[in-house]
Amino acid sequence: MREITIDEAVKAVGGSKQIAGAPKLTGISGVTMDSRLVKSGDLFVAIKGERVDGHDFMAEVFDKGAAAVLCDHVPENVKNGVCILVDNTVKALQDLAEWYRQSLDVKVVGISGSVGKTSTKEMVASVLSAGFSVLKTKGNYNNEIGLPLTVLSIEPENEVAVLEMGISDFGEMRLLARIARPDICVLTNIGQSHLEALGTRDGILKAKSEMFEYRNPDGPVFLNGDDDKLSRVKDINGTKPTFYGLSEGNHIHPENVESLGLAGTKMMICIGEDKFDASIKMIGNHMVANALVAAAIGNYLGMTNEQIREGLANADTIGGRSHLIPHGKGFVIDDCYNAAPTSMKAAVDTLCLATGRKVAILGDMFELGKDSDAMHYDMGVYAAGKPIDMLICVGENSRHMYEGALSKKPVFEVIYCHSLEDLLSKIDSFISADDNVLVKASNGMHFSEVVDRLK
Repeated sequence: MREITIDEAVKAVGGSKQIAGAPKLTGISGVTMDSRLVKSGDLFVAIKGERVDGHDFMAEVFDKGAAAVLCDHVPENVKNGVCILVDNTVKALQDLAEWYRQSLDVKVVGISGSVGKTSTKEMVASVLSAGFSVLKTKGNYNNEIGLPLTVLSIEPENEVAVLEMGISDFGEMRLLARIARPDICVLTNIGQSHLEALGTRDGILKAKSEMFEYRNPDGPVFLNGDDDKLSRVKDINGTKPTFYGLSEGNHIHPENVESLGLAGTKMMICIGEDKFDASIKMIGNHMVANALVAAAIGNYLGMTNEQIREGLANADTIGGRSHLIPHGKGFVIDDCYNAAPTSMKAAVDTLCLATGRKVAILGDMFELGKDSDAMHYDMGVYAAGKPIDMLICVGENSRHMYEGALSKKPVFEVIYCHSLEDLLSKIDSFISADDNVLVKASNGMHFSEVVDRLK
């Protein structure tokens, strides 16, 4: 981040300053909530979590050179440092990020959707990096704490920030959008994630659309026109959305799509009357859609087709999101970060592109609401109709997936494991050295342990 003064931070959060001993620094050059990562000049945000209270580490972070601490009280053992006192440190962090964002001359791309946010973010950031200095959301820093920290990490030299925005309830997107103030908005799809809180897909659309309340009114909105809910959006506060997708009726669409299996896809990208060839190494039709919106944003920001082509070719996945890991002559498809019906079906389709024996290890999908059992059953039916060699269903909810698969009498073996531990105790008997193995479940299933075992 650009350096700000402690007094600017105090004013931005509406707090009061308390000095314990002689302050060493007057400027703040970074923000963190992890005491282990504090370095000289940082503002440490003391957040009280379920198991750890950041206030317990205040003396330690001052010893490391923290410029100040954002806190709701000052422990007795803190003898030297600047404390910025507020009622709620999480809200103060958000207020500071909102103030900082509005002080920057940077284009912000806000990306949300039920699934595909991270892969879209990676694709967009890769394209824009071919023409601009880009900051992107790291890891899963996309929520009410992660997004403010991401915004506060924007450097003066950054020309574009690509921000992933994740929510699970009404009102959360409004908060994130108020902080991010996106100049360009992207919604990837309206799926079935977080139905427990949002009720229906219409509820999800309403919650995601809160992003538009704080967008730059002069900026574009890109919506996936292949999504039945998003395709019906005709006006956003006076702005007509731009649709992208695989269907030819979208403003941005592909032609001559050629699958290269697990090596990626070739295509011609059509943006209005402009057409150019491109290729991506990220696998699956959903990645083609991601490439389209990334190209469209690059085009909007004035990039050349050659720059866009370069950025698409360099785009890659990150761990847990359709990430390919060599496995003998095959691959492990590490897609274990999260799961919903749409993304799980897409992942199975991706597995089908592999050459050789194909095994799908699928686990529970969480937060699907009252229709969870039916959705798991339908997932089993879907997988049973695909050209794979083994389906392993893992978890309590996935018993319904197992039953759905068996109902179709597939030609391949279907196995049920009641837990992760049950799977790990048997996995060596299921998987051979050169198999292609898809690993997919909601994050709470801890399927990263399966990926580690396979590696």
